Amino acid sequence: MDPMLEEFNSLFNGLEGYQLLLKIVLLLLLVMLAQWLTGRWMHRFAASEEKLDLALLQSARRPLLAGLWFLGISWIGEVLTGAYTLWVASLLSTIREPVLVILITWFLLRLINVLQAVLLCPSANRIAWDAVTAEAVGKLLKIVLVVSSILILMQLFGLSVSGVLAFGGVGGIAFAFAAKDMLANFFGGLMIYMDRQFGVGDWIRSPDKDIEGTVEHIGWRVTRIRTFDNRPLYVPNSTFANIAVENPSRMRNRRFYETFGLRYADRAQADVIVADIKAMLLAHPEIDTEQTLMVNVNQFNQHSVDFFVYCFTKTTVWTEFHIIKQELLQTIAGIVEQHGAEFAFPTQTLFVNPAATDSNDVS
Repeated sequence: MDPMLEEFNSLFNGLEGYQLLLKIVLLLLLVMLAQWLTGRWMHRFAASEEKLDLALLQSARRPLLAGLWFLGISWIGEVLTGAYTLWVASLLSTIREPVLVILITWFLLRLINVLQAVLLCPSANRIAWDAVTAEAVGKLLKIVLVVSSILILMQLFGLSVSGVLAFGGVGGIAFAFAAKDMLANFFGGLMIYMDRQFGVGDWIRSPDKDIEGTVEHIGWRVTRIRTFDNRPLYVPNSTFANIAVENPSRMRNRRFYETFGLRYADRAQADVIVADIKAMLLAHPEIDTEQTLMVNVNQFNQHSVDFFVYCFTKTTVWTEFHIIKQELLQTIAGIVEQHGAEFAFPTQTLFVNPAATDSNDVS
């Protein structure tokens, strides 16, 4: 028996029948006092500016309080056992170590969750982690922790861990064949985390499959994508190992590329119009002049003299780009009209032979 319990037993040995109730009350008061002191201690250290210290305290609070209550209940059980020789003693001695393992596992799982959130926030001496990387590391640590805890619990309950591992080695081969698609998706998800070809919140699309939308969640089996018509699309992770994926969210600029056609009657003004449009683009505050910028006549079409405008905007936001695009189109149309020219549209010219007309009139 614990020395503290021996002191309690020796202290109350000379009392009458209500001593047992008094012992239980005192033990409960001690546990509640320890809980209150722990809460005060954590509240005082919660004011610390160091987020890692705060994360450790937040993770340990509930498992620690649960451990204190379990310790108090086990002490009460031992007091009752000392008085009436109940079966509680054997039960408590059996579950004490497994409960301790469960509490430690609970604490570590909470610590992983809190640290994952802390690492996403930058500080003065630390760069914030990428959300996808933090989630991947957190999931791997949780898997390792849970598997290790299960093996320890099996050992505590008298099960042969070596036998289970040996069976797992043989059964793992059969499982791999039976669940090859699931394993392919698992390793596909792992490659997504490692390669970082896209992350949560990215707009992705594939030229090989009809996949386009915003990534909402990357799981170990499937990735959930929200399409632009607001439907969820669930893509197995193994799919991304066999297709090309385009990530427009990581573009540095958006491209403006349009072709315009002038009438053949306005061919003489083409050079001046092209020069004015290029000057307008170079002076435009939303055009990135460090990127490729071209305005040139490039084709004599069937019905028009064509020139193209090729440049990049500074913004990558889709809505802002279309506002700029509308402004550029209107400005280009104004420059064309300013020089007395017009845009061409498909036309046909009918030539009538005067000699043939005269001969028909004579006949």
